[in-house]
Amino acid sequence: MIQKIVFFFELKSFGVCAWWARKLGISSSKVRLGFIYSSFIALGSPLLIYLIMAWILEHKHYFKLQRRRRNTIWEL
Repeated sequence: MIQKIVFFFELKSFGVCAWWARKLGISSSKVRLGFIYSSFIALGSPLLIYLIMAWILEHKHYFKLQRRRRNTIWEL
């Protein structure tokens, strides 16, 4: 049972730190350390934030705005 839970989280929720690292231009290990240290300081609340961000990243195609491509003057 525990292995199934661990396997689920390895497949679904990891990638948040890598995404933040790409956005910020830093190493993903530094972002992971930031989550770990902030979890100790804030008594685990960053873990909830991490899981929310993982869910948003998993379902980000629902949140993207549909941009309409504008016609150029040459396409008129």
